[in-house]
Amino acid sequence: MSFFPKISFQYEVEEYLTKVFRNKELITALGAQEAENKYQSLLSHLSHPPGFTTVRVNTHLASVKHVKKLLFEEIQKQFKGLCVPILEHPKLQDILLIPVIGPRRDLKKHVSEVIVGAQCGYAVLRGAHVYVPGIVSTSRFVKAGDTVSVYSDIEGKCKRGAKEFDGVKVFLGNGISELSRSEIFSSTGPLKGLGIRMIEPVYLSPSFDNVLPSHLFLQNLPSVVVSHVLNPQPGEKILDMCAAPGGKTTHLATLMHDQGEVIAMDKIANKVKKIKQNAELLQLNCIKAFCYDGTRALSVENREDKQVGPPFLPESFDRILLDAPCSGMGQRPNMAYCSTLKEVTSYLPLQRKLFTVAVKLLKPGGVLVYSTCTITLAENEEQVAWALKTFPCLQLHPQEPHIGGEGMKGAGLSLDQLKLLQRFDPSAMTLQGMDINSLQDSREDDLISLANKDCIGFFIAKFIKLNSK
Repeated sequence: MSFFPKISFQYEVEEYLTKVFRNKELITALGAQEAENKYQSLLSHLSHPPGFTTVRVNTHLASVKHVKKLLFEEIQKQFKGLCVPILEHPKLQDILLIPVIGPRRDLKKHVSEVIVGAQCGYAVLRGAHVYVPGIVSTSRFVKAGDTVSVYSDIEGKCKRGAKEFDGVKVFLGNGISELSRSEIFSSTGPLKGLGIRMIEPVYLSPSFDNVLPSHLFLQNLPSVVVSHVLNPQPGEKILDMCAAPGGKTTHLATLMHDQGEVIAMDKIANKVKKIKQNAELLQLNCIKAFCYDGTRALSVENREDKQVGPPFLPESFDRILLDAPCSGMGQRPNMAYCSTLKEVTSYLPLQRKLFTVAVKLLKPGGVLVYSTCTITLAENEEQVAWALKTFPCLQLHPQEPHIGGEGMKGAGLSLDQLKLLQRFDPSAMTLQGMDINSLQDSREDDLISLANKDCIGFFIAKFIKLNSK
């Protein structure tokens, strides 16, 4: 049952998506009513957080069993003895899954209110506390130590520093204010640090602020699957084309036992700095990160032998991951998607430019994995159809592990081709809450199955570049 309203879109984006999820191929296969039900279910799921928190263990430094024990002790402290299981995934043996308790419908709302921005609100729904930069407004007399109810301004209409707000707001839970109103909105400049310590969140997830930072990486389940599908081997040369903030980059290096070379690129300097920081924190030495535009990564002239970074000569890499910039419509939770249709469709040519460069940089016999965190056909299955038509040297390849569903109909791909794709579709299961009693009554296999489905929307395609004859 839905706790939050369905995600809202700008009118033209809603029209566009409605056509996508009512395309002829899909309606022929499912029937109009079933196709509509799936679409409406998807819209409801997107406004709610996934049912599990997924953490990837840095197996370069510690075993999963060891980290699981440390994490269990930490969660018991955070949850004041509440016994929430930590699950190991049978097919993804470097992740731990923590069920999310909620939504908790019986929380009392307090008179004192704090309004936070939408992005801050989404982080709170996934276990974060509220930091000062995320606070938009508070009630008039909020003091340090007060119990306050926290709301998200999902439409971005609350004015900073307002003393009350009657617009659309979504209740996130209750917390203790660490600062007074005057300290939060100090004229001496924006404060940093903790603003509200959440004590009764609507969705109870552990906070990972400074929790085992060199041993854990907070990552969505499908994002972990991607690196396993690429399956990098020790000693290989790997390219992560759009790498920030480095979750997949560091995972690739870990899977290679830090042996070989992982080249990570991103065109934004601060994001490249973050990749380097994550590599250092996780003690991975085979990663080389560069601030560079992936569309320009192919060298059109001879390089010097000693040149390490981009641009690269054709056929330089054994495997390439293109986790492409995309419209991001699969991210959860998201209650109000603000991009215009022009912005949504602007990713298509960029994805194709990056893909074209990736094909040229890949060695014959090499592996190219393309992924997005969005739900559209145009950025996913249609890009696969375009790639197969444009590059006869590419062949779709089975994925291991295959945890998501098959690709969506509507792009003209054959049934066999769709089965080779992975589409993680949150609407594939019923939207349900989890309380501690139902959790303790559940079988582990059922919880794992639920975690595989109740995650963000995501897409993966794996290609092999055939040897040129």
